[in-house]
Amino acid sequence: MKIAMVGSGYVGLVSGACFADFGHEVVCIDKDDSKIARLKDGIMPIYEPGLDSLVASNVAASRLSFTTDLAAGIDGAQAIFIAVGTPSRRGDGHADLTFVYEVAREVGEHLANEAVIVTKSTVPVGTGDEVERIIEDTGTEHKFAVVSNPEFLREGAAIGDFKRPDRIVIGAEDDLGREIMREVYRPLFLNESPILFVGRRTSELIKYAANAFLATKITFINEMADLCEKVGANVQDVARGIGMDNRIGSKFLNAGPGYGGSCFPKDTLALLKTAEDYDSPTRIVEAVVKTNESRKRAMGRKVLDALGGAEKARGKKVAMLGLTFKPNTDDMRDSPAIAIAQTLGDAGVEVAAFDPEGMEIAKPLMPNVIMCDEPYAAIKDADAVAIVTEWDAFRALDLGRVKELANAPVIVDLRNIYNPDDMRSAGFDYSSIGRN
Repeated sequence: MKIAMVGSGYVGLVSGACFADFGHEVVCIDKDDSKIARLKDGIMPIYEPGLDSLVASNVAASRLSFTTDLAAGIDGAQAIFIAVGTPSRRGDGHADLTFVYEVAREVGEHLANEAVIVTKSTVPVGTGDEVERIIEDTGTEHKFAVVSNPEFLREGAAIGDFKRPDRIVIGAEDDLGREIMREVYRPLFLNESPILFVGRRTSELIKYAANAFLATKITFINEMADLCEKVGANVQDVARGIGMDNRIGSKFLNAGPGYGGSCFPKDTLALLKTAEDYDSPTRIVEAVVKTNESRKRAMGRKVLDALGGAEKARGKKVAMLGLTFKPNTDDMRDSPAIAIAQTLGDAGVEVAAFDPEGMEIAKPLMPNVIMCDEPYAAIKDADAVAIVTEWDAFRALDLGRVKELANAPVIVDLRNIYNPDDMRSAGFDYSSIGRN
């Protein structure tokens, strides 16, 4: 089957490469000439483990190609995926659907055969209805169906998530949509991946509900971590104790500096706005959004406390290890590191940082932060070391070297990757999240 993937960003490129690896003929389409040129040269626009080799192998097999010509790209395609960005709209927090609707209009104008148009982008409830109306208004003579097929990809593990999914959600309103989508995902039938067919609006809401629930789990355990610090309990043991309950589960119960990334911040906000539009308040999600935002600055204050408080921190230096919102990605969107660095900078603290993949993207977002080419360069002459992202490279630091290079043996571990007793035995003034 020929598949057209309109949008060659994170979701579109990963999905397109994986579909090609299943044996489909896939054309990835993007208006960005430079991005398409780089992809043709084998240069990935994002960092995702294994993506470069997956793309290269399928390009070599003539199953994956790239173009800026939408009309040529969708010609003959039975499934046309819309995988463009839906950022938060400035001013009101609603999802900005400008790109989605532009693609829908262009697809309708150039549709040359019967096809299913699939919204892979994360979109609010009712977007599929509007996409269908837009395509109908173009006057196309070809039969088409509009389907919702949300993605559930974790950055840093996206290829595995796509090929071995927990579930595949397909929101279709007619037989054409269901039949074509069954064929699209037929290669996963061998893995017995569960496919859930629902209504289109239900599918759109499933994506938002899933992200809001996961964000809620993260925020809940972070609040429990704060309580653990007050009462002398261990949040990791609390998380383990409640996570062993099958009704709760152990995932997304790692206390830290708050969630970030391309999905949770904008999707929780968009869900709030949708709920407001339909006069159906989501008070729990509202609390999650507010709590998470305040937590990021609070983590900056936690680092200041390790320096003796805001008044004594001025003129001191902090080494920040990790900038991306999570490891194995270069994504800096809504990363807690941004707010933490701002809090430190506002207090007159010099910040030097290292991240294995995110520094180029971080530079314009954190102009006052000194970017270093390796962790020990950031640690040199630091009055405290803050571990902000749990990259593997930070899990086994040479602690002797850290003590030699730093002005003081102070470590603030915002990801709980070290054992408190071991760190204190090694002579460090060590603090972490939710552990006495």
